[in-house]
Amino acid sequence: MTARRGGRPLVPAYLATGGVARPSRPHLERLSVLTVSGEEVPEGLPAAQLALLDALEGGSLTVVEAAALLRLPVSAVRVLAAGLVDRGLVLSRPPIPPAERFDPDLLKRVADGLRALKRS
Repeated sequence: MTARRGGRPLVPAYLATGGVARPSRPHLERLSVLTVSGEEVPEGLPAAQLALLDALEGGSLTVVEAAALLRLPVSAVRVLAAGLVDRGLVLSRPPIPPAERFDPDLLKRVADGLRALKRS
């Protein structure tokens, strides 16, 4: 989406999504990872969905990253991505959960063991 001098996109978000306000897939989160599926792109896709597919051609992106590249609100990209997932053109997977923290006692014992090995 080409932007104006003030930084706002030329096309308002509600027009980019065809007036759709909510994604058809509510599980699509801000950090969901999007990847092109490799299916043939049908004719007649809206320009915003084509722009999203173009952005994903280089690899996988999160919804937030795609929104930044397209200069659209995250909510609009969620709607666009959900439409493409529904058509089988984009694959999505949930974000990777944060790693659980290690037990500090375990880390201390490992460090003590490494120090003992170093001395011998």
